[in-house]
Amino acid sequence: MLATLVNEPFDKEGWLYEIKWDGYRAIALCNGQKVNLLSRNNKLFNEKFYPVQTAVQQWNINAVVDGEICVINEKGIAHFGSLQNWRSEADGELVYYVFDLLWLDGYNLMDEPLVQRRALLKQLVPAGGIIRFSENFATSAVDFLKAAGEMGMEGIMAKKADSLYLPGERTRDWLKIKTHKRHEVVIGGYTRNDDSLKAFSSLLVGVYNKGKLQYTGKIGTGFNDQLQRQLMQQFKPLVIKTCPFSDVPDVNKPSRFRPNPPHARVTWLQPKMVCEVSYAEITSDGVMRHPSFEGMREDKAAKTVTAETAVKTKEVLSRKENSKTKRLLQPSGEQQRKTLLNPKDTTQVRKVNGHELSFTNLSKIYWPAEGYTKRDMLNYYYQAAPYIMPYLANRPQSLNRFPNGINGHSFYQKDVTGKAPDWIQQYPYHTSEGEDKNFLVPHDEAALLYMANLGAIEMNPWNSTVKTPDHPDWCLIDLDPDKGNTFEQVIQTAQTVKQVLDEIGITGYAKTSGSTGIHVYIPLAAKYTYDECQLFAKMIAIQVHERLPSFTSIERMTRNRKGKLYVDYLQNRPKATLAAPYSLRPKPGATVSMPLHWEEIKKGLQMKDFTIKNAIQRVKREGDLFKPVLGKGINLHKVVKAWNR
Repeated sequence: MLATLVNEPFDKEGWLYEIKWDGYRAIALCNGQKVNLLSRNNKLFNEKFYPVQTAVQQWNINAVVDGEICVINEKGIAHFGSLQNWRSEADGELVYYVFDLLWLDGYNLMDEPLVQRRALLKQLVPAGGIIRFSENFATSAVDFLKAAGEMGMEGIMAKKADSLYLPGERTRDWLKIKTHKRHEVVIGGYTRNDDSLKAFSSLLVGVYNKGKLQYTGKIGTGFNDQLQRQLMQQFKPLVIKTCPFSDVPDVNKPSRFRPNPPHARVTWLQPKMVCEVSYAEITSDGVMRHPSFEGMREDKAAKTVTAETAVKTKEVLSRKENSKTKRLLQPSGEQQRKTLLNPKDTTQVRKVNGHELSFTNLSKIYWPAEGYTKRDMLNYYYQAAPYIMPYLANRPQSLNRFPNGINGHSFYQKDVTGKAPDWIQQYPYHTSEGEDKNFLVPHDEAALLYMANLGAIEMNPWNSTVKTPDHPDWCLIDLDPDKGNTFEQVIQTAQTVKQVLDEIGITGYAKTSGSTGIHVYIPLAAKYTYDECQLFAKMIAIQVHERLPSFTSIERMTRNRKGKLYVDYLQNRPKATLAAPYSLRPKPGATVSMPLHWEEIKKGLQMKDFTIKNAIQRVKREGDLFKPVLGKGINLHKVVKAWNR
């Protein structure tokens, strides 16, 4: 059902007013979890706006619902340009504003009054989440439109409260009132000025009138270079030799605003692409003044784009409260990271921290048993970045690369000289063969995702940063079981480490290794050398081994351990690496090295408790339990002195 454009707001009993959402109209065909989202030109939105489809599937209703897909900002205002550029959840918060209910549980509701349809719909809409009810109220349309304009919104809708739903009809029971002049137009060609460095100078556009494309002007503003390049790729298969407009426009015609325009050459296009334009006014010969490009309209067929003339409405007689508009908006609130990469494209280019990264082979299976892909891994690290980066930033990395997944060939890469992009920091080292090489040193999430894109499933940082390379930020105990050990023995050993630490009055922080063991960290704040750190760790390891001699060992050589669990203190040395907190591991189940509360380290704990699927939810719930590891640090000399008394 379509609305008629009117030129002025009006106040009249029996009308409801809603916000005119600046997005894509979408009908949701819902049969339980079988859902299709259809645009006005019957294009499927399922894959393009996959979070909306997922939300409607979880809604699990049997109905046909009408609504608008939007991207909203922190104030709750929809922005069409953001929607047009939306590729994944990293591009903004999608919402599906629903405003009408056509069918429900097999019953046709289109012949019921609008107020009844909307009352039923409001009861169905789930609380919170992507699906939202488009509220309405009976008030002054004048003040409503004024408030909408002040907030930067497209306009308002006026609907007769008792109106029926008439599919495909442009009815006067539904009216749209815009705050600014905007319209859809069909692209019929583009120009390029002589000596211009831009891909094109302007778009030649028009609307259909009695089956013919009528020229309405050229759009020369509203583009950036990237958008122009994207459009040129879409234009290539549409190039034609003849003008598609009913009258050939004179693109080099001077005007009083531009008496000496630069000479332009024209390329004609098949009139198949639709865009939206804002403009100041329409001149007497039907041409737009000061048009500006707003975005492409994938949801509308070119042949349906016709001139839209506003119908006159009566002058407004009274004014009422204008503050209700703001109360209708639901701000997006705190933006939570979801996905960086959409589930469809196998190659995607995304801008992260100002750097363009090309993510490739995204559908490649990395964990065969579970079916997790490279895309899943990259989306995980995008969401985990705020939590893992404090333990990676400014720390040289040893890249453990699995380009074909955990069952494929893997290799370590330390040297990135001449291989990493210029914007990634590097740290020099000298090999025993006399070669000068460089470690990769991440400093932001772009570098983290660059490493992951190379197939580095796990993140292995130094214990110290490049600022204080000889002074570790933490001391660690690595509990590394042998094949003959049970995980219950690992748990018992970790509990014993805590006993030793409690006795000397310091706090340690534990995490699963994500593989077979447990790691215990003690904060040092880079105040001591690696030698001091390792000696302290050895003292702890000796104490633990003396209390659990039957199944633990502190022997460095594997053959001397005789199958016992290794209480490893030698990881406290320069250039040694260990899986970072929140790092994925190249192990079945896509396990994560997860920080723990000490109360969780008890019988029943398993590595598979923390995986790529639930780790982000846990850290959002629990917070970063490892944060104190990067805090003040212990007074090591004081602790050792007291211990030796």
